Amino acid sequence: MDCTKDKLVSIIVPVYNVEKFIEDTIECVRAQTYQSWELLLVEDVSKDSTRKVIETYLHDKPDGRIRLICQPENKGAAHARNRGLKEATGRFIAYLDADDLWEPEKLEKQIAFMEEKEAAFSFTGYEFADEEGRGLGKIVQVPEVLSYKEALKNTTIFTTTVMFDTDRIDKNMLEMPIIKSEDTALWWKVLRNGFTAYGLNENLVKYRRAGKSLSSNKLEAVRRIWNLYRKAEGMNVFSSAYHFCFWAVRAVMRRI
Repeated sequence: MDCTKDKLVSIIVPVYNVEKFIEDTIECVRAQTYQSWELLLVEDVSKDSTRKVIETYLHDKPDGRIRLICQPENKGAAHARNRGLKEATGRFIAYLDADDLWEPEKLEKQIAFMEEKEAAFSFTGYEFADEEGRGLGKIVQVPEVLSYKEALKNTTIFTTTVMFDTDRIDKNMLEMPIIKSEDTALWWKVLRNGFTAYGLNENLVKYRRAGKSLSSNKLEAVRRIWNLYRKAEGMNVFSSAYHFCFWAVRAVMRRI
């Protein structure tokens, strides 16, 4: 595939307390069949040895495409992703959580898909994985397209699968809101502004469930999505409850 400079992918990774996983995540990027990328590791003042692990890795395996960006203080994933967005120089913006993994063809297939669909916003299917990154056989299928109204009832878009084309969408629009579940809030903001999300229904990502305390805390997840409906989208109680019911059913179906 043509990997010219105008197709550079900026991969934004918020990094916090992931000393066990970060090397594997870096390696899955370096193993991509599509090699025109920059990897922006935004270190959010980890309490463990994550920063040292990255520095040692970059010393032992230098790669000019990888940049360690250190936040002055811990502010959370939204701030870290926004810092990465500010530093990004690529046409395409891709998100990757620091403990997740990509299949080697992920970037190549997704860029080809976006060019075919003339898409500003795309996402892919994914598979739940254990702490060792081994697939558990539970693969999440994704729809061909999602509009704003559809996305409010279907939060199937997973951050590590998302890619934007800044030739088709203003980069400033991609700044994440400072709110819990900031990623979902961003997807809704983009879709609300008239864009469509295109789903590549192929398993190209491994989603490690272990250690994701926010995602694994079901009550907290309920509170976060309800807060998005009420505050981020300004819905009344009845509309929020209507959309929440759809969200809850689909959230359960993805995990069984």
